[in-house]
Order: sequence, then C-alpha cells, then structure tokens
Amino acid sequence: MARILFINPNRWGRGITPIWIASHAAALKACGHEVGLFDATFIADWSQNENAFNTANLQYKPSPYESMVRFDTRPAREVLQQKLDAFDPDIVFWAAISSHIHGEGEYAAIQFGHELMKSVTTRAVNVAGGLQPTAAPADTAERFPEIDYFIRGESEFVLVELVEALMSGASTREIKGVVTRDGDKVAVAPPQPIISDLDRIGPYDYSLFDDQVLLRPYNGQVVKAVDYELSRGCPFTCSYCVETVIQRYYDLAERTPRGALRQPARYLRNKSAARIFEEISSLYRERGVTLFRAQDTNFLTIERKVLLALAEMVDRADLPIQLYIETRPEGINPSSVQMLKRLKVDGVGMGIELSTQQFRESKLNRFSDQSAIERAFQLLRENGIRRTAYNIIGIPDQNEDSIIETIEFNRRLDPDNVTVAFYSPYLGTSQQQVGTEKNYFLDYEFDLDSQLRTMTRHSVLTPELLAFYKQNFVGLVRDGTSAVDLLKRAKGMRVA
Repeated sequence: MARILFINPNRWGRGITPIWIASHAAALKACGHEVGLFDATFIADWSQNENAFNTANLQYKPSPYESMVRFDTRPAREVLQQKLDAFDPDIVFWAAISSHIHGEGEYAAIQFGHELMKSVTTRAVNVAGGLQPTAAPADTAERFPEIDYFIRGESEFVLVELVEALMSGASTREIKGVVTRDGDKVAVAPPQPIISDLDRIGPYDYSLFDDQVLLRPYNGQVVKAVDYELSRGCPFTCSYCVETVIQRYYDLAERTPRGALRQPARYLRNKSAARIFEEISSLYRERGVTLFRAQDTNFLTIERKVLLALAEMVDRADLPIQLYIETRPEGINPSSVQMLKRLKVDGVGMGIELSTQQFRESKLNRFSDQSAIERAFQLLRENGIRRTAYNIIGIPDQNEDSIIETIEFNRRLDPDNVTVAFYSPYLGTSQQQVGTEKNYFLDYEFDLDSQLRTMTRHSVLTPELLAFYKQNFVGLVRDGTSAVDLLKRAKGMRVA
C-alpha cells in the first residue's frame, strides 16, 4: 500500500471540488492505497478572492458566502509542510484531466502546485498530469523541474500503475502515458488507451473535501455543491478549446467542415445512469449536497437513453437537488427542455463567446447560428430554466467594436446571468498558436486565470481596456452601452 497526497492549489478562495481529485481517489482507494488531500483554498496568503472580485463586477449576485467560510492565517507553505510531515506520503500528485480541465483554475493547477512544492521538504516522488504535459511533454518538464513524472491524457489508471511500479521498484519506462526524466532529457511513452467505460473508475470519492469546501454562492444564496461529471468529451473542435488537445492526443483530430469530429463516438463517453444516480443520491444523503455543478463540456451530447433513464430515477426518488449544466444552443429544443426539467436542471450555461457569427466560424471554428442561440435562450426562459450567457474578451483579432456588439447581443438575449472571461491561450490549441505568432502572447503564459486577469500584450485591446470591460460588462448589458465613454472618463481613460 502507498500513501498518496493530492494537492488542490486552488487560489480562488471559494470552494471548488476538482473532479480529478474525486475520480483519482476512487481509483487509488479501490486498489488499497491511502489517499490524503492538502487543499489550499482557504489559506489567506494564497487566496485571491475570486468571489469578491466577480461580485463587485456584478457577475455574481451578492450572497452571505464570505461570512460563512473561515480562512487559515498561517502561511500556505507552512501548512503544506505540516501536512507533508504528518501524512508522510510516498507520492504527491496534482493536476489532471477530467471534464473540469478548462475551468476554475484547473489549467494553472500544475503551475500553482509546483510553486507550493518548490519550497517544502519531502521524501515523496512528485507526479503531475493535466493539459500541459499532454500538449508538450518536453517543454513542460523543463518548465516544472520539481516534478519527477508527468502523466499525459486521462490519468486515473495510469497513476495507479505508476504508483505500484514505484512502490515495487519496477521500471516506469514502459507505462503508457508516462513522461520520465532521463538526465536532462525526457522519455515519452506512447499514449495510453482512452477510458471508454467511465464506470470502471468506480464511484467518485468526494470524502476528502472539508464541509466548507462544499459551500457555494449560487444566485444570491449559499448552497452545498460539488463539481461533477456525467461524461467526458465533446464532438466539436473549437480552436480555443482544450478539448482539441485531448482529441489530438487520442488521434481524433479529423473533423468536418462544420467543426465537428468525424468519429465522435470514440471520444464521447458517459457513466451509466445507475452510476450517476448512485453518486448523486449518496452525495445528497451523506454530505447534504443539493447543487450538482455539471462540468460536462456539452451536456446534451450525453447519450439520450442514459439521460432519460436518469430522469426516471430522479423522478422516483424525488430528491431535493438541482443541476447546473453547460451545453450548446443547438441542442435546446422542446423535447430536450422537458427532459432537463425532469432532471431538475435549474440553470443552463451556453457559450456566446462573441456576437459575430462570421468571426466565430472563421476564427474560432465554432458553428452556432445566431438564430439558434436566440431561440435557445427564449425557450429556456419560457420553461423557467435560468440562462447564463458565457462571453470571452481579448481573443486574437477581436477589437473593441466586437466587444460592444457582444454586449448588445447579450442585451437582446436578456439572460438571467452574464459571465465574461478573459481569453486564455491554452497550450496546444490552434488559437494559442495564432496569439503567439501575432505577438499577443508569449509561447507559454504562466498565471493564466480567465476570471481574474488577462496576459495579453495586444496594442489595441490593451490589458487596461480589457480590465475595464471585465469590470463593466454586466452593467453595460443591464443598462446599455451609452455610458461607455462616461465610465472611461471616470477612470481617466482615453475616449475615441
């Protein structure tokens, strides 16, 4: 038996339950290993308080959340060292791929975990996964020298195999998906098979998370919530999305002229309805979780028979739960909306990204008709399901007029909630390469956080201008864009 310590280097200062922690804990515990967790979420000198930031700019509704959580005032590295000393792990692991990889700081987890581990002492072997080693293993090994082994692609079963090899003294070179250091070089093993049956992982284990990590601000209230996945994969190939990196890793890069995979069945996988219901019902009974924040990239591409079977189980159990999901607008129709209601879906987030359809198609390889977006938002409104519009600012080749047009499009949609993210150049995506070639970004950007900051070097959409629109985007959607110049002058900004 090995002792494995996970690190959650979350810097947002609000509860997140990274899905990889729950899935990897399940896989390791099933093989008899002991798993612990160091969670940096509520350590004062590590937190950047994303909740306060996005409440101030109106992206979140005010809630009593801040008064309900407590922060540790000791230095983060001191707390980590104490955890390492007490748990004495054989292996420390952080960062991995799940359906959660694109959001909530998961992309930057490999960097932040590395920063924490640089200044502590441990006999443990350091292992990390995630998008960066999947996209560029040799470069990632050079950037993060404290990490002994990297895992590319989906890592639940690879980590188990690596742990057992390390504990037995067996060679690690032949383990598929593993990147091994060899002096100043790295040995990159061939890709492991994709996990075709997610039920093989076992019921995801959320027991490592403290109770206050489950607290979540949601529409002005504070509820108990977990980040959750029913499925993995997406049939689409948007040029800015991390899914494309994982698709290429598993040799699934061939796509149609309309931006879809030619062989989506190999990439789209979901748990069984029975497993999903088992996890949801046990989390409600044992931890009091009532909100399941489904991180699935495109919820309505989950097998319909699975969703209908799950709806039957949810109907019969009559659990007081809610789901928040993300999907694409073209999947919203009268039939799917009725199914969502049976599944107790309270909110649906949909990517607008930006308003110009031609830009989305030609630059982002994202094919969503404007009329389909408007119909989807209207249909959800008519059926009492909350709608959140996701927007991005600072995409390469975007200009300020595009941001204003996107605000105006949001005004037409009139969503219940509006979010705006800074564009992040995720390593290995084609849009990241465009941004590098045009000198908007470095070839690798540290400290990426799509909610808190932009790393752009754009001379037109400057960091100052993007920060202005991040602060004022929601207010301009609600009140109109006529006040843009007035707001700029109040900040001492130039007005055209």
